Amino acid sequence: MHVQRSARCALSVGSARVCAVDERVERVDDQDRLLGMVVSRRQAIQEGWLHRIAVTVCRDERGRILVHRRSGHLSRFPGLHEVMVGGAVNVGESYEQAAARELTEELGIRALPRLLFTFVNRNGLSPHWLGVHEAVVPDIVTADPDEIAWHDWLTEPDLGSALLEWPFTPDSPEAFSRYLASRTTRS
Repeated sequence: MHVQRSARCALSVGSARVCAVDERVERVDDQDRLLGMVVSRRQAIQEGWLHRIAVTVCRDERGRILVHRRSGHLSRFPGLHEVMVGGAVNVGESYEQAAARELTEELGIRALPRLLFTFVNRNGLSPHWLGVHEAVVPDIVTADPDEIAWHDWLTEPDLGSALLEWPFTPDSPEAFSRYLASRTTRS
C-alpha cells in the first residue's frame, strides 16, 4: 500500500537536509466513524480533530513487556518512555493494519497484533481514537534508532514502578491501565 505523506524540509547543521514527515490521516467522529475527510496529522492535532492512532503492547514469551524511550529528535514527545509501539492509522488502513505496519517499521518484526479495545484518548497533544493491540513478539528486536533510543523488557511489577518514576508519554499510564483491566476482564 502506498502511504500518502507530505514532507516539510529545512536545512540544518552542515547543510544536511532534514524532513519532518507528516502523515495523512482520516478524520473520525465521536463514535469512531469515518467522516470522509483526509487531513495531515499535524493539522488534526492543531485543530483538535479526532483521528486514529494504533498502538501495540508487546509481550515476550515470558510475559515481559517491551518498554522504550523515544528518540530525542522526534517532534512528538522526544525522549519520553512508552509502553506501546505505534503511530497514526494512515488513509485506508484498519487499526490492525496500522499496528502491524508500525511493528515492522519500529521493531523490524512481522506480527499480527490483536485489537483489544479502542477509546478516545484526551491525553497528549490532541484528542484521538486509540486502538490498543497486543502481540507476543520475539525478545530480540531490531529497533529503528530514528524512532527508539533505548528499549528493554520489564515485568509488570517493574513496569508499574517505572510508570511512577520515569517520564512517560501522556497516554502511556491510562492506556496501560486500560490494557491491564481488559486482561482481567478476558480472564
